[in-house]
Amino acid sequence: MGSVSSEECFDQISERFESYSLSADVSESESSCGFSCRRFDRGGSSFLTSSPPVGSEFVDVSSLSTQVPVMLPVVGGRHEDIPSKKVEEPEAVMAEVDMMKERFAKLLLGEDMSGGGNGVCTALAISNAITNLSASVFGELWKLQPLSPQRKLMWRREMDWLLCVSDSIVELKPSLQEFPGGGTFEVMVARPRSDLHVSLPALKKLDAMLISILDGFHNSEFYYADRGVVINDTDGIEAFPSSSPSGSSSVRLEEKWWLPFPKVPPSGLSEDSRKRLQQCRECTNQILKAVKAINNNVLAEMEIPDAYLKSLPKCGKDCLGEVMYRYLTADQFSPECLLDYLDLSSEYTALEMANRVEASVRIWKHKYLKRHSLLAKVGKTAWGGKVKGFVGEIEKTKILAERAETLLQNLRLRFPGLRQTSLDMSKIQHNKDVGQSILESYSRVMESLAFNITARIDDLLYVDDATRKRAIETAESVSVYEAGRFDVGLPKQSRISTDPLSFQRPPCGMTASYDSDEISESSDRRVYQQ
Repeated sequence: MGSVSSEECFDQISERFESYSLSADVSESESSCGFSCRRFDRGGSSFLTSSPPVGSEFVDVSSLSTQVPVMLPVVGGRHEDIPSKKVEEPEAVMAEVDMMKERFAKLLLGEDMSGGGNGVCTALAISNAITNLSASVFGELWKLQPLSPQRKLMWRREMDWLLCVSDSIVELKPSLQEFPGGGTFEVMVARPRSDLHVSLPALKKLDAMLISILDGFHNSEFYYADRGVVINDTDGIEAFPSSSPSGSSSVRLEEKWWLPFPKVPPSGLSEDSRKRLQQCRECTNQILKAVKAINNNVLAEMEIPDAYLKSLPKCGKDCLGEVMYRYLTADQFSPECLLDYLDLSSEYTALEMANRVEASVRIWKHKYLKRHSLLAKVGKTAWGGKVKGFVGEIEKTKILAERAETLLQNLRLRFPGLRQTSLDMSKIQHNKDVGQSILESYSRVMESLAFNITARIDDLLYVDDATRKRAIETAESVSVYEAGRFDVGLPKQSRISTDPLSFQRPPCGMTASYDSDEISESSDRRVYQQ
């Protein structure tokens, strides 16, 4: 075999790499790269199998491999790096993906992970998932402090997973589209459902506002202590009445034994902190009203389950009882007087009364609709007198339903924090609409969060008011004590005679006389010295 010079070797290499073109597209560059590399490999193998070079004019193969530059594929005028192996996903991302798979598998199986077909419907599964998530994140909201980053991340991440279902809930609406050459035609376009399009963004914004309110309680003047530590310090606080205008904090703090006790400085909170607390309370109260209105609207739009209607008695009088039925059927009906007459001392009795009144409303409304449809079918027939009596019964049923509904509304106004009734829970349990389930559960957990924040602020303001009153009374008592101690004149002393023989004593029959002013001053001093 003949030997190969270094110049001829480099000429061959340059000729083999001329197939690359800077202006070629991606497919051409990749094909030319593979083809030229294969030719280079074959040439390299024949070169290596030739006789070893002799002399200084020949190049070593090892030095040649280090000197030859390897060209990378050119895409769009720049060199692309081809990764040697696939980039591994981080463990946190894989754990999040596994968690998401588990959540959606539970939703698809209806909370029946055994796969036996005993799961609940999708709407109830999503409602339970949102409720359980809220209990995990906000269930122990016992203090006015920011949420931990882990809880905040957990809430936002899993709520995004659950709410993404609403993206597929659409309704078809007609829309006009234009032809490219002119003219229009009508097609059905998928758009988000109107209730979700309006209420869901509002709930997301209110959710962010509540989280921001909690984030604002950092570096505060108040703090919390264990209930057992401050049990002896609360005697002076419990003596003062609640200053909350809503009356929700009228429950004394000793009844909330599971909550930590809020502590403020000895002189109370500063004016800026107190003003900020009141602003947060007003904002939270407005959010509470908004989410409550959304929840009531969604519950009102839900269909009444047949199971609830079948469980009701046939007569509304059986639900109300003799006393309430007599008040409703009286000529002069006053819901406020009836509520004042009833024993509504606790929330449980109020909830029981609301369930009874709501059941009677549904019974009478169902009877009214049934009889009204029957009357429309009968029309003008030969049954003149019977139809008149039938119409009277229909009007009486309608009046009773309206009065019972008015009584229920006044009961809800008197107890704004009343829990959901039996009808509401039955609607949630038997609901099949996924969109309504999302709106109802989301608004319900936001209502609970806003109510808890308002209650914690009320407790803090209650303690601050009591601390301020105690500090003012202590300052007044100290000032009166100091005034009685230093402002009273010195005791009057009789002039001592210089004559040693002129020493006088009062006779034994005389009684000592005291000035009334001195008695009052001395008694005051005794009181404040205690």
